Amino acid sequence: MKAITYSAYGTTDQLRLVDVPEPKVGPGEVLIRVKAAGVNPVDWKLAAGYLDPILEVRYPVIPGWDVAGVVEAVGPDTFDHAVGDEVYGYVRKEWVELGTYAELVSAPVRTLARKPRELTFEQAAGLPLAGLTAYQSLTRVGLKAGETVLIHSAAGGTGSFGTQIAVALGLRVIGTAGARNHGYLRSLGAEPVLYGEGLAERVRELAPEGVDAALDFYGDDVIATLQSLVKDKERVASIADYTAAAQGAHQLWVRPDTADLTFLAELADSGRLTVNVEHAVPLAEAAKAWELSAAGRTRGKIVLTV
Repeated sequence: MKAITYSAYGTTDQLRLVDVPEPKVGPGEVLIRVKAAGVNPVDWKLAAGYLDPILEVRYPVIPGWDVAGVVEAVGPDTFDHAVGDEVYGYVRKEWVELGTYAELVSAPVRTLARKPRELTFEQAAGLPLAGLTAYQSLTRVGLKAGETVLIHSAAGGTGSFGTQIAVALGLRVIGTAGARNHGYLRSLGAEPVLYGEGLAERVRELAPEGVDAALDFYGDDVIATLQSLVKDKERVASIADYTAAAQGAHQLWVRPDTADLTFLAELADSGRLTVNVEHAVPLAEAAKAWELSAAGRTRGKIVLTV
């Protein structure tokens, strides 16, 4: 099969489209014919070596964790999915090696769910990692209907999912973004505020008594500011600031979860969650996709078509 690989830490120059053996399919796994693979910043950050202290890497690496496709075979004692099923998932395994930038991928069923019927394969491939991150951040801080959440970087890939999910759950959302994205946030149901100096004052103009919880999807040393705005400092979570735990906030690392993926699929099928694919790039042009991602100017998702 064809796959994108790299054999050492580095930049996009390391990426190669090559022939590799088809993956084996073990118990509790299925073989997926990949239709699309999501591109996330963690893909190129991992390839650059930024996550070397915490993740085991075995070369050559096929990058990618997000996938949408069709089940082509099932492993022994595997009954969760059948051949022909359309599935999507966040295929994170015990170590980094056999990812989703390929024509075929073997995936543990614990990382998969039924593909949302109302989404294309490209849209579905853009949802798992960012959508799970957003949903699990909301649940980590114990948000419930009627409460107010402040989302830092609400117009980004994860933030836009977090905004939509929060609105669907009956939450009031105040979201930070640059001025050009304020209209976009309003279309998602959020109340936009400009990020940067003076953020706390601008938020208090909208919520004089503060907010119930806050989520940091960008970083930029904003934890202390968010904690000054919440009623309980323990109800702050970050996916981008690795000092969050030391500051008394939650440091979240997304986990594969079939039930959570199923919930996201139900939101999508009911029209309450949309996926904006801004760039759909052929598998062979993965380097271009990484360059687009690293530039940080993409409002929607970037996916590879296979």
